[in-house]
Amino acid sequence: MKTILKCLAVAGLLAPFVAKAQMPNDAIYMGKKQLCVAGMYGYSSWNQYWENTLKRENFNIGTHTTQSIMVMPAYGISNRVNVILSLPYVWTSTSAGNLMGQHGIQDLSAWLKLKMVKAGGFSLNAIVGGSVPIGNYVPSFLPMSIGLQCRTFTGRLLASYKEPKTGLYLTAHGSYGWRSNIKIDQNSYQADDRVYNTDQVRVPNTYDAAVRLGVLRKGWQTEVWAERSSCLSGDNIRRNDMPFPTNNMQATTVGWYGKVQPRNIGVNARVGYVVDGMNVGQSTSYMVGLLYQINFNK
Repeated sequence: MKTILKCLAVAGLLAPFVAKAQMPNDAIYMGKKQLCVAGMYGYSSWNQYWENTLKRENFNIGTHTTQSIMVMPAYGISNRVNVILSLPYVWTSTSAGNLMGQHGIQDLSAWLKLKMVKAGGFSLNAIVGGSVPIGNYVPSFLPMSIGLQCRTFTGRLLASYKEPKTGLYLTAHGSYGWRSNIKIDQNSYQADDRVYNTDQVRVPNTYDAAVRLGVLRKGWQTEVWAERSSCLSGDNIRRNDMPFPTNNMQATTVGWYGKVQPRNIGVNARVGYVVDGMNVGQSTSYMVGLLYQINFNK
């Protein structure tokens, strides 16, 4: 660990380039043999949720809060091919009632991002990713669970246009997500108005689509965004019942993202608000992060 810290310190002193942090939902790429490590803290809370389409409160929960810390490294295999990893630690709590929150390591995720087409300011990008559960958490104890304990695979197509002089850009993407069955610690469960005498639960597949409008200049970035995510099947939360992994969860979210990174060290922030949904909480979420970039070419 001391050797790693020394290497990071030396890299910070010798890195004269402009750093670029990137995510699985943008058209920003690390250069070849460049690594950016992001450490992020996230906070999300809600006190109202949609039970099917009925928006309501639950005084046995009060305000539900989810917090997380995550490490996300991104590495440039080439200027047009990047790999991104993430591993979060998550904990949940409520302000009322007797439900105990969960905490622990959630799922390890990996993304591969490829710039397929580049023509002037336009680019077309293919992004594939997946996740596997790492922590031994309980997926059926919603809304206190920290995850669904399923394996996932996602394919995403992202189009982007950036005006060279002003840095103004517009991106849009669409994704399809496959999710595996999960095993729960009970011999039967109720879903789709039926009783299933098994411990195997089918979790619905998903899709999402988003549009982002922003400005990316040397050392800083700001954008506004809107995203729609939904399951492709599933049932609804029954009246006065708890959520379950089979639920058809849908949400429309709007927000803002910003980043300041003039050299190899930077910070970023994100705010999101769910404006409409089904079988989800109407949450307000915040994220702040610290970015550090290393250039292995130097």
